[in-house]
Amino acid sequence: MADILIIDDEKAIRKTLSEILSFEGYTIEEAADGEEGLKKFGLKNYDVVLCDIKMPKIDGIEFLEKAKVINADIPIIMISGHGNLETAVDAVKKGAFDYISKPPDLNRLLITLRNAIDRTNLTAETKVLKRKVNKMNDMVGDSPAMEKIKHTIEKVAPTDARVLITGENGVGKELVARWIHEKSNRNTGPMVEVNCAAIPGELIESELFGHEKGSFTSAIKQRIGKFEQANGGTLFLDEIGDMSLNAQAKVLRALQEGKITRVGADKDISVDVRVVAATNKDLLKEVDDKNFRLDLYHRLGVIIIHVPSLKERQDDIPKLAVHFTKIIAAEYGQPKKEIEKDAMAILKSYNWGGNIRELRNVIERLIIMGGKTITADDVKTYAAP
Repeated sequence: MADILIIDDEKAIRKTLSEILSFEGYTIEEAADGEEGLKKFGLKNYDVVLCDIKMPKIDGIEFLEKAKVINADIPIIMISGHGNLETAVDAVKKGAFDYISKPPDLNRLLITLRNAIDRTNLTAETKVLKRKVNKMNDMVGDSPAMEKIKHTIEKVAPTDARVLITGENGVGKELVARWIHEKSNRNTGPMVEVNCAAIPGELIESELFGHEKGSFTSAIKQRIGKFEQANGGTLFLDEIGDMSLNAQAKVLRALQEGKITRVGADKDISVDVRVVAATNKDLLKEVDDKNFRLDLYHRLGVIIIHVPSLKERQDDIPKLAVHFTKIIAAEYGQPKKEIEKDAMAILKSYNWGGNIRELRNVIERLIIMGGKTITADDVKTYAAP
């Protein structure tokens, strides 16, 4: 059952709440004031905290503010016999899960506790799922090139600096962008992806900036663009080198001014977006060929991260292969297959024109078609480029 911390300077209140909640099956700990409560809070992950507002030493609002710094995920329910609507609103603004007046209505208290515990459980489950997703999207490899990329991400991610990621198709540019977002201060906000190469030139502006109803023939309703969707988070512009010059000019304005205008509108909309872009093209050559704006290149490329091809980091191939066997076998509900030494040597010797994407596809094929262990013959039969 859930662990609940009750903080109240009135012993009778603590005793009454403790008896009621213990009868309901909760595990209860008590603290006689905010100072004692803060010490206990720092030592244990409670499921819920019930905290009085008027207390000596540290009052409930001060406890709330300090507790949120220690662990913002634990719901704190404020209780008070001296409160009013203004106090309740102030407590909720500062992060309280809810506010209950003394003497508490038993039904309301129990419902509020259940809701708070449900949120605690949901938060925990979300973190577990997020860890699983991140594990599947690990940056695998310890070659010098990969270590350099990891180091750069650690330095750059906490800032709002724009990043340009370069490299061949299939090397993992999107993964680098995701890690930049996950390690940034914007990781609670959205990460919105746009594949500039997959959107027709005449629609890219609508996709990025949105449009108003009736702004063109097929605009039957208002559309919110990717810049607005990514507000407070990260916008990943993949294959930026395929964007039209007209759209490039508008992206440049958005980066310079932090404002966008929907197609068919005359009103500016402020956006707070960190832009991470990626390309498999040589953008400086594209600039020389008049296909890409030099000023946009400099705006995007505050930090440039080049992701090497798989043939440039061959020592990482065994680790990647083992990593993919674990993930893919789990996806198919099969035991992980071992890759024999001779088979691994062949995998390492291939050119891998499709890079990591091709390697993953080959491992999936070997998991499906190969035997209990992946042999050299399996690789020659099912993985030959």
